Amino acid sequence: MFKGGVQIRRFIYYFAWTIGIGFIIYLGMRYQIRLEEEAKKNFELLPVVLFATLFPIVIGLFLRVPKLIIEMKQDKQWGFDWVKFIAIALPSLYIITFSILSYTPLGKNFTWLPDIIIFSSPTIQVIAGVVLGYTFLDSLMKE
Repeated sequence: MFKGGVQIRRFIYYFAWTIGIGFIIYLGMRYQIRLEEEAKKNFELLPVVLFATLFPIVIGLFLRVPKLIIEMKQDKQWGFDWVKFIAIALPSLYIITFSILSYTPLGKNFTWLPDIIIFSSPTIQVIAGVVLGYTFLDSLMKE
């Protein structure tokens, strides 16, 4: 039996989400550039750090939403996979929290903050944010 129509609908569904997420990333990068310009004028880094740290979490959430919508259409009980959340999301949250804390007055009292989180390139924070957002929605499960 030919399932071309189903495959085309799946393609359009996922491709539309890809375009949508790409547009959100584009808008987010434009907003981050504006925040960075303001930070240069005001010498206030915290808004830039907060956005750069929290925006990847939003992207991670959006990456998981298409599959979540499909799963929501199934008639099953919802649950939460605590093991997955604790094993994957909490270490990501740790990285994100300490990358933000290092730019706050509270973080100045923590001399034991891991240097790799504070002084590394922002790649580790971006990856941790995407993983946290995706894993949070992925931990919601149908039983």
